[in-house]
Amino acid sequence: MNILLEQGWSEIDSKLVKNYVLSGFKQAVHFINLIAEDAEKADHHPDIKLYKYKNVRVILTTHSKRRITEKDISLAKKVDQIFDSLNQN
Repeated sequence: MNILLEQGWSEIDSKLVKNYVLSGFKQAVHFINLIAEDAEKADHHPDIKLYKYKNVRVILTTHSKRRITEKDISLAKKVDQIFDSLNQN
């Protein structure tokens, strides 16, 4: 998990939290939809907040375990990959 912390994730109250800034509202919504697709595949659903029209906060925790698990770490890595792929275009 240390690598996630080095990549901008924070551990807050047994949750992984990261904020992303996209180029605009449409790209932020697209980013959220891409996260949702992978979250559904993994059967692991983050809290996602869209604010100030282009900012997205992703919050990951395993509610049943009341802590961060491998599912959270795996999805966090995937979210970063999605973000990186959007910024390469």
